Amino acid sequence: MGTPLPRDPIADAQRNWERHGWADVAAPMAAITAIMRTQQILLARIETVLKPFGLTFARYELLALLSFARSGALPMNKASALLQVHPTSVTNAVDRLQEAGLVLRSPHPTDGRTTLIELTSAGRTLAKRATAALNAEVFAQSGFAASDVEQLVRILGDFRRNAGDFDG
Repeated sequence: MGTPLPRDPIADAQRNWERHGWADVAAPMAAITAIMRTQQILLARIETVLKPFGLTFARYELLALLSFARSGALPMNKASALLQVHPTSVTNAVDRLQEAGLVLRSPHPTDGRTTLIELTSAGRTLAKRATAALNAEVFAQSGFAASDVEQLVRILGDFRRNAGDFDG
């Protein structure tokens, strides 16, 4: 990560916002900026854990999603929807995972317009190993106080629902 800064630049930015007459939006700006920085920190931790497996987080997410599918396969458009990413991103991830022998593409048995992505046995094994590493090295050591996690999930879930990310 590097050497910690002597003080919080986001708190400094909030004070600057207030001094410049934007006090009414200073706290939300600080909150949003803090979320963005937190995302960078967490993604860096995740990518560090996944690197020895030859995976990025995007590719890991696809492997994990496929490992949860009953048949180990999903239509590419459904994977895109569930991962909430553009179909081009899924295509790119599938290309890389297929080159590595971790997934296969196959035609849908009843819909000729649809391509299935199927987890190979090597993909299933790698997904299990990578998940175990993430569980031990990131999720079990999230950096969040246990008492804050439920509240954080609720707050972010409420935001996502209100933003139209999901219903109910």
